[in-house]
Amino acid sequence: MMQVAISTWQGRVSPVFDTTRRIIVVLVEDGREMSRSEEILIKRFPPLRVQRLVDLEVEVLICGAISRPLSEMCSSAGIKIIPWVSGTTDEVLQAFIDGNLPNPEHTMPGCCRQKMKSGRGAPGPRRGKGSPQNSGIAKRRTGRGDFRGGRN
Repeated sequence: MMQVAISTWQGRVSPVFDTTRRIIVVLVEDGREMSRSEEILIKRFPPLRVQRLVDLEVEVLICGAISRPLSEMCSSAGIKIIPWVSGTTDEVLQAFIDGNLPNPEHTMPGCCRQKMKSGRGAPGPRRGKGSPQNSGIAKRRTGRGDFRGGRN
């Protein structure tokens, strides 16, 4: 038996767990949904959100985006997180039951493979137009790794 929570908004996985107001809590046993309830997350203070999940005996949280501090608090509480998920709650639940999460079909648009594979929101080094490597900021670094905000 396993308690699975899915952050929800209008029948779909909520795009941001940190601000979602509702979760669906599903008891899964032997590859089947045994029960389902909708729960309210009133508090936005991250430790109280995590405590609510712990009180509901949630073992797995399926959600869209989640902040790193909240993700780390959930992990510290023993809750496995499957982030960056999108789709209807029913489709996502079935994919989870079938062992198909994470997968590209249910990954939030714009999320890179690194996020999906690692389950974390830490993208690799930035290399685009606005990156420090291309903006002149990197040129103001000293040889010791210090950063100088002013002119050299």
